[in-house]
Amino acid sequence: MEERLHEKKTESPAGILLNIFGRIWAFWGLISFLTTFLVIFLPSMVSYLMKETTGQKYFIAVSKIWMNVWLFLIGCPVKLSGRENFKPGAAYIVVFNHNALLDVPLSAPYVPGANKTIAKASFAKIPLFGLFYKRGSILVDRKNEKSRRRSFEAMQKVLAQGMHMCIYPEGSRNRTTEPVQPFYDGAFRLATFTKKEIMPCVITGTKKAMPIDKKFYLLPIRLKMRFLPPVSSTDTTVASLKQKVFSDMVKAYVEHV
Repeated sequence: MEERLHEKKTESPAGILLNIFGRIWAFWGLISFLTTFLVIFLPSMVSYLMKETTGQKYFIAVSKIWMNVWLFLIGCPVKLSGRENFKPGAAYIVVFNHNALLDVPLSAPYVPGANKTIAKASFAKIPLFGLFYKRGSILVDRKNEKSRRRSFEAMQKVLAQGMHMCIYPEGSRNRTTEPVQPFYDGAFRLATFTKKEIMPCVITGTKKAMPIDKKFYLLPIRLKMRFLPPVSSTDTTVASLKQKVFSDMVKAYVEHV
């Protein structure tokens, strides 16, 4: 019987050290996240005492201060470009690519103006953090048809109030080898229904800072967010709009990764 020898892949000393550092840095990231959250929690809750749009602007401003501090502490400063694509007074459906959990605290705070994010309803049950999470989100249980219908109506209301809606059209973190995985229809159905423009945003750096194949791992990497020119939702179909935005984001991602 012919024996097959399987060569065991060994990691270099540099790779081992990097893995150790990545897990130590992830621990620091968690501790600094929780500590800074506790500092800004009460100030952020003041937003509940304000009118909806005013309160959301205040909430986003506090969130941005928090993220500026936290990202500095973990060595992951964010560089923004394309903010000039936002027209004053216009409300957009802002769509992001999604590679890592680190994308989530980046998105809403760095979108110019008041905005809300479509988000999992289950996270609102987390003590303390759930109150913060709920303030910045439209909650949805994707497995519940009635919840999805209510969230669609809530997103329309957000846009009608002059606030942006932030959506991850991939639905979950990209575990494929492709730059961006296929989009769901939701964001584009909302756009064609409300006649609001889509504002694509490409996030890079988070995939290296927090690789999806490594658990509890973080590296200090410079992050980038690039807002692309808005895409009109008038005189088009959901499928055509989705394909146009997908192509624009893939191209921008490949150019700047």
